[in-house]
Amino acid sequence: MIECEGLVKIYKTDDIEVVALQGLNISVKPGEMMAIIGNSGSGKSTLLNILGGLDRPSAGQVRVGEWDLLKVTDDQLVEYKRNTVGFIWQNNARNLLPYLTALENVEMPMLLSGKIDRPYAKQLLEWVGLKERMNNKLQQLSGGEQQRVAIAISLANRPQMLLADEPTGSVDSQTSDMIMDIFRRLNTELKVTIVIVTHDLALAGKVDRVVAIRDGLTSTEFIKRNQHLDDPLAGFERSSLNSAHEEYVVLDRVGRLQVPRHILETLNITNKATLEFDGEKILIKPPNNTD
Repeated sequence: MIECEGLVKIYKTDDIEVVALQGLNISVKPGEMMAIIGNSGSGKSTLLNILGGLDRPSAGQVRVGEWDLLKVTDDQLVEYKRNTVGFIWQNNARNLLPYLTALENVEMPMLLSGKIDRPYAKQLLEWVGLKERMNNKLQQLSGGEQQRVAIAISLANRPQMLLADEPTGSVDSQTSDMIMDIFRRLNTELKVTIVIVTHDLALAGKVDRVVAIRDGLTSTEFIKRNQHLDDPLAGFERSSLNSAHEEYVVLDRVGRLQVPRHILETLNITNKATLEFDGEKILIKPPNNTD
């Protein structure tokens, strides 16, 4: 569903140039539900904006489904954003029109696309647990209910992919669990690809795969241990990355990898290291280490 190779994004002003993505590589399979984590400034939101068609890449390759986002025209980008991708913001005010009911909000993207489907709009609100609240105005809904309306809106035009930027950042933990349960159900039943950007490791721990981004590059992946393909909810209640996931460093196509910072600091490795191959393992050591 998503293929990024050597993805670069540079922001330029008259006085400064900032490289937000420095040759990032990432692949996401159709129907996968995964999370992207990273510190502020790591490039994860930039990546999400590019995948959502909100920003243009500077160089490299980025494909989503049949779309080459480096080469699309402005008109094609409008079609892409309307039909291929749904977006959920942390600030749900960016998704919602306060003077409309929940149902009318879900129908708005359909109206803009010229294909209103009220039964499907109602079904979406039922899926997110708002069957009895669909005719309420937004001021009559709690923050968690509004975020669930935003999820329904993002699916109104039946996108192949759903992008969520800190989707539980403004709700309590109970509502956060409910939203993640909704994501899991939609992923399982609709087969929609879901990519979640978050700072919350507990939230990230509830998906099968987590990709960490550091300094504009993918650095580490976490894959859920003992996945049972016949049970998509197996281990879903476990929220710690350390207990539920196995950590892997990621190699790009030319063999480069990012070693986690805490390991480098433990070994006192700064700008260079020695590399040895003993026939079975690759050993990375500080220079002049005789141990």
